[in-house]
Amino acid sequence: MNGCETDMNVYRIGFLVNPIAGMGGRVGLKGTDGHAYKLALARGAQPESPQRALQFLNEVNAEGFQILAAPGIMGADIVFKSKHKERLAEIVGEIGAVTTADDTRRIARLMLEKGIDLLVFVGGDGTARDVLDAIDQAVPVIGVPSGVKMYSSVFAVNPRAAAGLLEAFLRGEAAIVEREVLDIDEEAFRRDELVIRLYGYLKTVFHQEMTQEGKTLFSGIHEEENKEAIARYVVENMSQDTVYVLGPGSTVKAIAKALGLEYTLLGVDVVLNGRLLYKDAWEAHLLKLLQDYGNVKVIVTPIGGQGFIFGRGNQQLSPRFLSRIDKKDIIIVSTESKIRSLECLRVDTGDPAVDQRLRGYYKVIVDYNRYLVMKVV
Repeated sequence: MNGCETDMNVYRIGFLVNPIAGMGGRVGLKGTDGHAYKLALARGAQPESPQRALQFLNEVNAEGFQILAAPGIMGADIVFKSKHKERLAEIVGEIGAVTTADDTRRIARLMLEKGIDLLVFVGGDGTARDVLDAIDQAVPVIGVPSGVKMYSSVFAVNPRAAAGLLEAFLRGEAAIVEREVLDIDEEAFRRDELVIRLYGYLKTVFHQEMTQEGKTLFSGIHEEENKEAIARYVVENMSQDTVYVLGPGSTVKAIAKALGLEYTLLGVDVVLNGRLLYKDAWEAHLLKLLQDYGNVKVIVTPIGGQGFIFGRGNQQLSPRFLSRIDKKDIIIVSTESKIRSLECLRVDTGDPAVDQRLRGYYKVIVDYNRYLVMKVV
C-alpha cells in the first residue's frame, strides 16, 4: 500500500474472482455449473473472468484502499498483473488446483473475519449466491459481471462501472441498498426452461446509471399477441439468401415459431430461406457462418428490466462475431410494455472496443410495422 496512507483512512477491500464464471456462454452451454465446466473445456472455452477482473482493477482511479485478495487465479494473480499490485495487503486462505463454490464461500467468510469494509466479487448469479451464503449482509458488495446470465441486481453494468462504484464508495458518496440475488436453475436453463426464484438480498453499492436492474418477466395475453404481430412483420420482411441469427428470448423465438421451425427458447438458432441451419448454435458455428455466407443479420431482444441486448445470456454472440456484423444488420425487437419500461439499451460484450462500436441509436420493432428509437449505451 501507499506509504503516505494511514490505517485511519484506508478501506480494506476484499477481492474474489470465480475463475470459471462465464466460460460456458460462448460455447452455448448457458452456464458452468457441474458437468458443464468440463464440457465447456472440451468445446475450447477460455476463461472470461480474469480478463474482466483485470479490466475492473485497472479502471479504478482512487487512493485510500488496500486489497485483501483470494489466492492465485481467484484474485491475487490478477492483482499482481494490475496497476494496483502495491495495494495487495494480504492473500486470504488457500485453494487447490481446481476451485469450487466451497472456496468462494470459505474465503469470503475469512475476509469478513479479517475486517473487510467491502467485498468485490467477479462472477455471475451463482457466485452472488455463494457470497450471500457466506457473508449475508455483513458488509456491502460490488458484483463485477462475468457470468452467463447475471439476472440479479447486485451487479454493475460492466467492469468499468464497477470501478466507478468502488471509487464512489471510497469517496463516501455511494448509496448502500439491499438488492436482489436471484436463483437460476442452470440444469433447467440448459433444458430451455427459465426457472427463477428470489434467493435473498445483499447490501450493494448502488448508482442508478452504474448498477443493473434485476431481470423482469412480462406475460399476459396482450404480450403474446404483441410478440406474434412482431414476428409476422419480421417474417414478411425477411430477405432471400440472407442468414438470420435468432438470439434468445420469447419475443425473438416467436419468429421461429411463425416460420414453423424448431427452436431453443434460451439459445441461439440460425435460419436461412425459411429453413433451420443451426439449432442452439455457439460461437464456432456463428464464425463459420461469416465465412460461408455473405449476408448475416442478427435479431435480438433486450432483457426485461435490464435492457441488455448483448452480454447477458447470449454470449454465443461473441465480440469476435459481433465485430464483423454491421450495425445496420442488427434487428432489435421488443414488446411495447418491455421497451417502455427501459430508459436505454445496453451492451457488455466483454470487449470495450466492440461495445463502443455498437453504441448509438437503433430502431426497435415494437409491433407490426411500428418502431421506437432507443439509444444503446
